[in-house]
Amino acid sequence: MRKHNLRLILFVCAIASLSGVILGYDASVISGVIDPLTEHLSLTPWENGWAVSNVILGCIAGAWGVGYISDRIGRKSTLIITAGLFVISALGSALANTLTDFVIWRLVGGLAVGMASAITPLYIAEVSPKDWRGRMLGLQQILMVGGQVAVYIVNYLIARGMSHQWIVSEGWRWMLASGVVPCALFLLLVPFMPESPRWLALNGKTERARQVLTRLSNAQHAERLLHEILSSTEPGGSHTQQRGILRDARARYILLIGCAIAVLQQISGINILLYYAPSLLQNITGSTQASLFQSIFLGLALLAGVAVCLSTIDRLGRTPLLRWGALGCALCLVFTAWAFIAQTDGVLPVIGLVTFVLIFGLSWSLGAWLLISEIFPNRIRAVAMGFAFASMYLANFIVTQSFPMMNRSRVLMEHFHGAFPLMLCALGCLVAFWFVRRFLPETRGVSLEHIEPLMLSKSRRFAAEAQRSDQHPSSSVWAKVK
Repeated sequence: MRKHNLRLILFVCAIASLSGVILGYDASVISGVIDPLTEHLSLTPWENGWAVSNVILGCIAGAWGVGYISDRIGRKSTLIITAGLFVISALGSALANTLTDFVIWRLVGGLAVGMASAITPLYIAEVSPKDWRGRMLGLQQILMVGGQVAVYIVNYLIARGMSHQWIVSEGWRWMLASGVVPCALFLLLVPFMPESPRWLALNGKTERARQVLTRLSNAQHAERLLHEILSSTEPGGSHTQQRGILRDARARYILLIGCAIAVLQQISGINILLYYAPSLLQNITGSTQASLFQSIFLGLALLAGVAVCLSTIDRLGRTPLLRWGALGCALCLVFTAWAFIAQTDGVLPVIGLVTFVLIFGLSWSLGAWLLISEIFPNRIRAVAMGFAFASMYLANFIVTQSFPMMNRSRVLMEHFHGAFPLMLCALGCLVAFWFVRRFLPETRGVSLEHIEPLMLSKSRRFAAEAQRSDQHPSSSVWAKVK
């Protein structure tokens, strides 16, 4: 008897992962747009940062609310809504004539990005077998990075051979409008996906959940897993809402860990490269088209890193990759900062940035999203992932809003020659190295229903309280938490 229907699981996860193409495309298209848009609209450094970072406010709102929405209407319907919002945003921002118009339509896109970034890994985690969860979620990351590489290539091809005046007046519009293509493909295929069996079970649709689980594995395994899912539900309701999470000490602790993972991924500085790669590289090249071309190599390095991580994360584990990946990223950023300060000509700074992106792809690009999608218990997963991704985008907003002001600061440029933001991000990577070692347990090969005890036992305080609870149940705070 088959243990899992891997062909169907792969098919379903591949369709869900197409939202990753849209995420990557939307996140990185601005890298080719921002410089000509800045010139077209005569933006100040603050307005330049706002044109890029405003989308993240939409991301925060989308991530914050997607847990509530997906708990009410289902994971599949939520994904369809996000694809529609992407189409509206791409067309609206491409036709914008003022900064206000551009910001409004980019905020709509941010709403879709925030929703999709939380709901896609949530859906994939809920339909994937425990031994394949990392690789299945890796599909989304591969396609997300593939979308980033694609948009770097599209931006370069649109600009290649064209006059600077055309790029400033019309070229950036075509870059934005090209995002409609992956959105249309996703909308065509998403009806073939089943609803998440865990969402069905936790919403009283037990028979439908059993049918989906049986299709994904076999009748015996489906019955056992369905029992575990139903047993993991707290009495008195299938879901824990925002205020309920904050009142539940166990949930609050795990929520803080998930939010910290999300924030640490952002302060590594990866989105400085995704959003501002041509601007950063112009500190070296001085040429718009050359910097657009070099951005392609950053995307390819990230794609290669995620591809390797995809094949290793379910064998080597999550925490080793995150721990040593953070240390490697810090070293690369320090090297690149030195190259900027020394004003070395040639390929050294590019090598440092490409190596940083490669190591990030090997570790935090997939690892952080995977952990956020699997560490939360069933009763709070959708809402808690909304919290975590909202935290991610809040940190992203701070990083992307502050970068152009640092990069165009006369004082910082005179002393650091563009290296100051990289030095701050290197410090953030060192904090991430310590955090993973201190707080994160290994979740490789553990079913979603059994991860919560691992998370709690990793904390010395919770473990000590648990031990005292076993000896004196009535006197321990742990008893109240339970």
